[in-house]
Amino acid sequence: MADMAISPRAAPLHACAMEPTRFFLVRHALVEPSARAVLYGNMDVAICDVALREEAALYRWLAQRLPRPARWVVSPLGRTHATAAAIFAAGYPEQDLVVEPDMAEQFLGDWQGITHEALTERLLNPPHPFWPHAAADRPPGGESLDDVRERVGPVMEGLAESLPGQDIVIIAHGGSIRGALAHAIALDAHQALTFSIRNLSLTRLEKHGPDWRVMTVNEEPWLPAEAF
Repeated sequence: MADMAISPRAAPLHACAMEPTRFFLVRHALVEPSARAVLYGNMDVAICDVALREEAALYRWLAQRLPRPARWVVSPLGRTHATAAAIFAAGYPEQDLVVEPDMAEQFLGDWQGITHEALTERLLNPPHPFWPHAAADRPPGGESLDDVRERVGPVMEGLAESLPGQDIVIIAHGGSIRGALAHAIALDAHQALTFSIRNLSLTRLEKHGPDWRVMTVNEEPWLPAEAF
């Protein structure tokens, strides 16, 4: 039987497609205990020095796992800058950081700085199963998670448009990462809050032309962190 030539038309449809823009979103490091005792929202609180030392292996994992080269983006809050610095110290070549204000954490308005116990006295609706308050709640003077999605979405679209086919690392927050997921796959706020976004975990999104694809959420090392 004669060999059959493969027609160019039989090539995969995606063979000539443009590479997607790839986003690597990392939630900042654990914050200091005094901040965890309250609803800190977008207050500029420090990361925990003890956790920084104890989680050294996780920083080494991120230093190996994140793409090179990549554009690095942080929020204005110091905990994202400190997390980036710790990843660089763990072996990732130091990069210039682009500060993007709209990737900041949810602003909790009058609720910022109050204890979790005090919040229960102010709630008008039952809290979300995995969050201190209902997903749709907008704290007095603050933002709802839908508001966060509305400001994060244009940032993601703008980066995808300006850096097509490139890798982008974003050190951000639980709220802004959930906002990015909600934007990418049209989730409502209640659905977005069902995602666990752990400190130092990795969430990967890709932009393929007009379409978004979720690659991983809350990714952590497959092997014990000490292996890195």
